Amino acid sequence: MRQGTEQEERRVKTEPVTAEPAGSAPNVVKSADRALVILELLSRGRHRLSDIAETLRLPLSSVHGLLGTLVHRGFAEFDPTTRTYGLGLKAWTVGQGYTGHRDIVGLALPLMEQLAAETGETVQLSRLDGIENVYIAIAESPQPMKLVSAVGMRLPAHADGLGKALLTGLSQEELVRRYQGVELERFTENTVCELPELLAEVQQARARGYAVDDEEYIVGCRCVAMPIHDHSGAVVAALSVSAPTPRCGPNWTEETREPLSKAVATIEQQLRR
Repeated sequence: MRQGTEQEERRVKTEPVTAEPAGSAPNVVKSADRALVILELLSRGRHRLSDIAETLRLPLSSVHGLLGTLVHRGFAEFDPTTRTYGLGLKAWTVGQGYTGHRDIVGLALPLMEQLAAETGETVQLSRLDGIENVYIAIAESPQPMKLVSAVGMRLPAHADGLGKALLTGLSQEELVRRYQGVELERFTENTVCELPELLAEVQQARARGYAVDDEEYIVGCRCVAMPIHDHSGAVVAALSVSAPTPRCGPNWTEETREPLSKAVATIEQQLRR
């Protein structure tokens, strides 16, 4: 009998990139801010000059000058065949200098691989960036039908278990500040789309020590996630186990939470050394 190989894929969902707020904050240099926003846009794919200007709502001449500077310094590159710009090697080099999550990835990855083997499901490690959770490490399920994701992928924190687990590290005031004026996008019928409801779910997750995603981001996918605390008690990451709904029995959350909590406890213990 042929084994099923259909995979549940998460869509890459990111906040819109815009340069409109550039220079509005204190001590912000407008041209430097715009250059960085262009780099952020290029990190999501190659673009033509006109597309960049239109997306960022900037004058074509300004974007042309900024891109020229980025290309000169090696942070961007220009392909004359396609007339598109992309990230340059210098951007990668500078990115390698960021070590904020390397220690926790090194500690967590062996435990994540054990957890994936024990549960038979995909295990993901994530950090919070604004109101998005960013995958920083993944241990894939050994099964043919599994969740597909990638390191560096960003998901809206309000719509999945990892995001809500990460949000437990913020105070109520900070949560309200970050989501002020933000429209919570609906992905499925189960997505939390109202701020009071999100605040209540985060509070519940904080009280019980874990968050869940019951087909809130993708129909057919469930998740249980737990925050990881450092020596000071701050939430520095979150760990999750995700599975296709057909493999989740009535007691799946409880059955999964036990090995997940052991992995999280071991990571936290190692972080305190």
